[in-house]
Amino acid sequence: MIEKIRKMLSLEQTRFIIVGVMNTIIGTAAMLIAYNIFHLGYWISSAMDYIIGSIFSYFANKYFTFKSEKKSMSEIVRFVINIVVCYFISYSVAKPVMEMVLKDINLSVSILEQLSMFFGMGIFMVLNYFGQKFFVFRKK
Repeated sequence: MIEKIRKMLSLEQTRFIIVGVMNTIIGTAAMLIAYNIFHLGYWISSAMDYIIGSIFSYFANKYFTFKSEKKSMSEIVRFVINIVVCYFISYSVAKPVMEMVLKDINLSVSILEQLSMFFGMGIFMVLNYFGQKFFVFRKK
């Protein structure tokens, strides 16, 4: 099974997934603590995930995934733009979609918002990979 997955994914994609798993653990912990312990709400809690996770993600993807040796402020600016755009698209779409899909299930606001945050993470992951590959760390 692992061998089949390895053949389907490039080394770059595998590295992106490894960084993503580590980033997800760090960011999700921050998000859930912000939401459940500090009661900071949907937008602030999900933002905490990406603020904390993005710092780790930038350096891990720059040097480990995409092997970028550039030292430029424009790369950092592109990274921030990519994260912000992916974040707002993902979480603007996630909550309404989850509300629509789960409208017939009587869930508390808290459960619905947390499910929406996890769905938003999935959307973000896909958008972020392509944004980093073709916009942030693009090879000329």
